[in-house]
Amino acid sequence: MKVKDTMSKSLLCLAVFIIFLFASLFYTGTIDYRSSFSLFDSSTLSKPTPCYTESDSLKVYMYDLEMKYNTGLLKGSHYNAPAVTVETLPKWPYYTGLRKQHSVEYWMLASLLYGNDEAVRVLDPESADVFFVPFFSSLSYNTYYRHGNDSEVKFDDALQAEIADFLQKSEHWKRSSGRDHVIPMHHPNAFRRYREKDGKDRQQLKDMLSGQKDVVFEAAGISGKGVNESTNGMRSSKFCLHPAGDTPSSCRLFDAIVSHCVPVIVSDKIELPFEDELDYTKFSIFFSREEAKKEGYLLDQLRTFPKERWLEMWGYLKNITHHFEYQYPLKKGDAVNMIWRQVKHKLPAAKLDVHRNRRLKVPDWWR
Repeated sequence: MKVKDTMSKSLLCLAVFIIFLFASLFYTGTIDYRSSFSLFDSSTLSKPTPCYTESDSLKVYMYDLEMKYNTGLLKGSHYNAPAVTVETLPKWPYYTGLRKQHSVEYWMLASLLYGNDEAVRVLDPESADVFFVPFFSSLSYNTYYRHGNDSEVKFDDALQAEIADFLQKSEHWKRSSGRDHVIPMHHPNAFRRYREKDGKDRQQLKDMLSGQKDVVFEAAGISGKGVNESTNGMRSSKFCLHPAGDTPSSCRLFDAIVSHCVPVIVSDKIELPFEDELDYTKFSIFFSREEAKKEGYLLDQLRTFPKERWLEMWGYLKNITHHFEYQYPLKKGDAVNMIWRQVKHKLPAAKLDVHRNRRLKVPDWWR
């Protein structure tokens, strides 16, 4: 009797698996993606076609924040309106200098409005795996703070304070102490009043390396000319130095990757994006801060780096560049999808922390 029951359960599991397999094949299908980083085409936006299976996707609840906290910043300073929808989402302006560099918050919001294969927006917060806070902190900094106008600086500070106050009063935030909340902060000074800065070696390395043979160490502006000069310089170089900037990481790493220039990462503590899926040792070279500051050490190591090994890294870079690029419609494995996958991968540890803190009198004792 037990054998019969076991076989029945096994056959039931097999049937469920076959149904799931056919469903997966049906949903996967083939989709004609036409990559365009810059603008949403109105014809494609009118009929969004999500390519996810809801059961496998990360369930994301997005707070309904007024547009002054996010896309309203694209319409001009101090613009406000009710929470953004599919119909009211503005196009991303292509020629936006520094804003374009720090646009990840926009693409994440758009991916939830139009659907993607890694994360699906849910309207019931109780069914959510994570909570997305659509505050464009980088765009707010670039809009209000960096121009130096005191009243505008205070407005950026006020937006930060309002978001912090809103979250601290949120029952969903209190429940997890924010561990299951996603807040994009791409610019090193975004949300600066609530972050710690790091990265003190950039100027020292510049002083050591400037003027050395075969070394180009220069600052390029954010104008079209400056961006082109920086891009051409990276594309024509074998190695691209990546010291810490205002934070342990900086955009130089991603610029190097998409330029197919082998990154030289100088840091003692850096969390690299998508590292549970990408082995950075296959396309990057690492130096500790102490090693990099030794007179002549870094250049000696790079000048004697084996050509065959460099060619391997260069070839590997060309195969993983798409993981660091943004576009719409989304592509499987592009930057937005990779970000949502990373959030999904971090979720079990976040939930473990939440559950432990609910029962422990001494929080975080295991760390």
